[in-house]
Amino acid sequence: MDRVSLSGLMEMSRIVYGMWRVADDADTSPAHVQAKLEACLDQGITTIDQADIYGDYGAEAVLGGALKAAPGLRDRIEIVTKCDIVAPIGKYNDRRVKYYDTSAAHLTASVEASLANMGTDYVDLLLIHRPDPMMDHHETGRALDGLVASGKVRHVGVSNFRLNDWTLLQSAMTVPLITNQIEASVLCVDPFLNGEIPWMQERGIPPMAWSPLAGGRLFSDDGKTMRRLLERIAKDQGGDVTAVAIAWLLAHPAGLIPVLGTNNLGRIRGLARATEIEIDRQTWFEILTAAMGRDVP
Repeated sequence: MDRVSLSGLMEMSRIVYGMWRVADDADTSPAHVQAKLEACLDQGITTIDQADIYGDYGAEAVLGGALKAAPGLRDRIEIVTKCDIVAPIGKYNDRRVKYYDTSAAHLTASVEASLANMGTDYVDLLLIHRPDPMMDHHETGRALDGLVASGKVRHVGVSNFRLNDWTLLQSAMTVPLITNQIEASVLCVDPFLNGEIPWMQERGIPPMAWSPLAGGRLFSDDGKTMRRLLERIAKDQGGDVTAVAIAWLLAHPAGLIPVLGTNNLGRIRGLARATEIEIDRQTWFEILTAAMGRDVP
């Protein structure tokens, strides 16, 4: 599988395995989680996406159990994790309301907890999970710079940020933000049209794409029209709906990096099929047109 360079500082696999549901699996044993990671590695998928909040703040520990049981595994993967969401669940179940916290104290404590939960000395990439309307960008920027300087975090980025959120935070930092993880799929095309992806493309910042299958909507009644189109394309190329939907993202010159999550080992073993599907310009616009429900202007 091809790899993607983020600002010449870090490489990721072209497809990322997302572990937001790993703690929901009926089998969270180290051996089963290791089997998922090995299935990814067999295809060249080396980048693993986590977040402190996943699994009611328990998913990182599930990954940590597998890494502890197979110590050599850590050196074969890149770990992405996120923080700043505080929700009244899990270890924060005493909180009155869901909120964001980008204070230095919270970011530092979150990273320490993530490292302990995953049993690792460093995180390859830390993302601020959601824009914080109360962010003191000077404090947050210093904290992120300090985490990189400490070696506990190798690189930093953001998730769900808009242009002004990005530039505000970056203005107070020494180290560069190297990616923005945003929602993008064949049923969520706004980032291609509202300037989000072009802005990153201009700056050579490959976006990560979460929910690249539209959170399952592609396989519900809501996605019926789109699914029929993807089925037709898949039939022509010998793939399936999932592969075509991901290939559509991969075809864009901005270098999107889809984050795909499933607990099904059979589906994990097929994640790389998307790289075998060719989406030409006319097909790409055919899918865009179906997503918009009308022709382009």
